[in-house]
Amino acid sequence: MGAFRVLWPCVLAGWLMSPAMAAAAAKCERLIASGSPDAPPYLWRDPQDPRQLMGANADLLRQAAQELGITVEVLYAGKRSQAQEEVRSGRMDLLVDASLNSAQLEAFDYLQPAISHNEIVLWTRADSGLAAQSLADLQGHSGVRSQRTRLTPEFEALASAQLQLQTVGGLTAALQKLALGEVDYALAGRYAGRVLVESLGLAADLQALALVVDRPGFHLALSSNSACNDPWLRGQLTKKMTESAASGLADEAIKRNLDLWKRQLQQPVSKQ
Repeated sequence: MGAFRVLWPCVLAGWLMSPAMAAAAAKCERLIASGSPDAPPYLWRDPQDPRQLMGANADLLRQAAQELGITVEVLYAGKRSQAQEEVRSGRMDLLVDASLNSAQLEAFDYLQPAISHNEIVLWTRADSGLAAQSLADLQGHSGVRSQRTRLTPEFEALASAQLQLQTVGGLTAALQKLALGEVDYALAGRYAGRVLVESLGLAADLQALALVVDRPGFHLALSSNSACNDPWLRGQLTKKMTESAASGLADEAIKRNLDLWKRQLQQPVSKQ
């Protein structure tokens, strides 16, 4: 982790904002953020306004920015790779759901701590009898994951070496393969999995095991090409993320957006 350009709260202790820093802060009154459009409850496209992204990460950034007197827009910029390119170029200021990536250190300043985390768990059929307590218990069992489910590089390497894991286009397809008995388990986020299992009518058939196999973090990542990327802003956002993690604010935002996403899934699709 030391290789990353990160700012820890201890760096901020006793930091007094000088007039120069205040002037630097004043020049940035508006931030444009983006990220993945299909990662609920953390970030997804607003069905009421498809130009906007919504979710727990968007809420947490907006609250932090509001306390700093900064206006934030979290906009749809295409799929995740397109959003990354928009921010990398400086056309947008920051990503709100970045994964730490040492290959991108010249392009982004990653802020610590993470704005939120995704608990990856094992989903199994309720009648399967598979009660894995470690990855070793999955030997001889086939699994599935969505290509949209992000894992840490360490777990990705471990899974490739040790697990019989196939990849499908989305989480719904992964859970349906599990329900049909085509695989023995699915790797999925605890929160997203819970909502989709209920919306698919599979709550009596599928269950999440207690074992958390991975816990990737989503980070704020400021573009090196953003005019707003200065020490004052990085420090203040780091401070706000630290306060959010300590206060449980992130957990509250995730729960609130889980409920919102679930209600959206229950609504009939309108025909344009």
